[in-house]
Amino acid sequence: VQLVESGGGLVQAGGSLRLSCAASGFTLDYYDIGWFRQAPGKEREGVSCISSSDGSTYYADSVKGRFTISRDNAKNTLYLQMNSLKPEDTAVYYCATTPPGTPLDHYLSAEWYRYWGRGTQVTVSS
Repeated sequence: VQLVESGGGLVQAGGSLRLSCAASGFTLDYYDIGWFRQAPGKEREGVSCISSSDGSTYYADSVKGRFTISRDNAKNTLYLQMNSLKPEDTAVYYCATTPPGTPLDHYLSAEWYRYWGRGTQVTVSS
């Protein structure tokens, strides 16, 4: 299993970025998969995830209405469209996946996920 993130960068507050996560070694839609982030001095937190069972999506309250998770099964790639970015969104963003069967209350729990990418830096200036 390999996950490679891309698309991070520096953007002004109010701007947009789209992150990509290229997956290999497994079939994307057979696994639970999502985005997490970690800001300096803070714990890693769940941002958004997609369930393998029915495609349901989950979002942290802090990003609801601004971020959209999606996947392209043909490309085996996961995306995170981030709009209306805020300085507090600054963090390293990670793609992570785990075999299906995630309990409902664990989808945004970083400790549940088995495989991780190396991350991509997102910096939002004020």
